[in-house]
Amino acid sequence: MTSSNTLHRERLVQARDQLLQRMAQERGGLVSRVDMAAEHDVRDFENRAQAISERDDEFAMNEHETAELGAFEEALERLNAGLYGKCKDCGVQIPEARLAAYPAALRCIGCQAALENPH
Repeated sequence: MTSSNTLHRERLVQARDQLLQRMAQERGGLVSRVDMAAEHDVRDFENRAQAISERDDEFAMNEHETAELGAFEEALERLNAGLYGKCKDCGVQIPEARLAAYPAALRCIGCQAALENPH
């Protein structure tokens, strides 16, 4: 394994571990966001709108965190396969600065911008 791969692996594992730690802290330990969201439904009728909003926020945060965790796992798989750092769409090498800023980057800046803003 090259020193570059070692550095990338360390960044990815560290970022993944930080996400898992943050998720555990925000969830109050072993309670999942889904369980927390379910708790919002037992409130009285007067607070129902607020409870629904809080529940929806919990589900959205869970989806985002799950996707982010999946991105780190996928990046580690790409690293093992020798594909890490290559743009998924055009195949160019993703700049090191981008990988340092977001280790799970799948695309170069140009392809990511085109994906997010297809107009």
